[in-house]
Amino acid sequence: MPRPSLLPRPPWGRPGVKAVVTTGVFVTTLWNLRCFLNPSEVSGEAPKHTEPLVVLVWEWPSKQVPNVSGDVCHELYGISGCWLTTERHLLGRADVVVFPHARLQPGRDRLPKERPPGQNWVWVSLESPSNTKALAGWNQTFNWVMTYRRDSDIFIPYGKLVPNRSATVNIPTKTNLVSWVISNYHRTQKRAEIYKNLSRYLHVNIYGKANKKPLCKDCLLPTTSKSKFYLAFENSIHQDYITEKLWRNSLMAGTVPVVLGPPRANYEQFVPADSFIHVDDFGSLAELATFLKTMNSSRYRQFFAWQKRYSVKLYADWRERICTICTAYPSLPRGHVYRDLESWFNT
Repeated sequence: MPRPSLLPRPPWGRPGVKAVVTTGVFVTTLWNLRCFLNPSEVSGEAPKHTEPLVVLVWEWPSKQVPNVSGDVCHELYGISGCWLTTERHLLGRADVVVFPHARLQPGRDRLPKERPPGQNWVWVSLESPSNTKALAGWNQTFNWVMTYRRDSDIFIPYGKLVPNRSATVNIPTKTNLVSWVISNYHRTQKRAEIYKNLSRYLHVNIYGKANKKPLCKDCLLPTTSKSKFYLAFENSIHQDYITEKLWRNSLMAGTVPVVLGPPRANYEQFVPADSFIHVDDFGSLAELATFLKTMNSSRYRQFFAWQKRYSVKLYADWRERICTICTAYPSLPRGHVYRDLESWFNT
């Protein structure tokens, strides 16, 4: 006996073949139209940002606030679809809000009381962990971090080498052996200890506030360029913490940096191995001093081979750094919060 149907047959009988085909064509057309109008919804991708990205800088990182009106990211750096503002009343329209750590110290600033859905907050710092305090208070607050560390969501180095095709080497005229520009000198710092012991074996020309010989902004490079070597000593030792002491004071000036900072291998991730001298390359500071004093011109010239392939790009304008948020935005993680910012930064 045939098994009875579980579903009642429609009173109009079976649909005709023509009706089935017509219905199928109609459904397919609607689906294709939907795909055309909302491709990201169908594919599962995040919808593309068609409006300009609004980046609100809650408080400017430097004391002097530059002009950010108009399309500065495009006009100055060729970054399109990026609108910077410092107007706090635009908080509700901002896609990203930037909070420099130096402006987050207790008593100096407060976070917004409200946070619109989908808005991402960025914690910004160019200081090392040794010089960054009160981090625990900002746990579970920020979605992204923007620092000099290469593992940051938004990487902002102090400088970098960019390819060029000049194939020339320019070494300024040298009138002395070693120089050092230092503003904050503390005896407890490792760089102070290294300098004190190194100065027993050679003379170091010292400039800056620490030696009561401050240099004007336009005097720095012409002064350090006269030295064969420059002490690019960082104020603290941390991974990726390689500052303007290397990029501006030495490489851009046309002198050979003698570096004190993270291990040599870390420096080599930023610059060629033959472009600098690391304090750790020597068993003693006496050996380092002898190496510097006895170097012949041929060996010295080898330290500038990088100039045939690269030139130095220095990041000195905070507008450029903040505009890079828009470049990185499409690939940044969504829905992420740094629950323990202090542990991440001190690692």
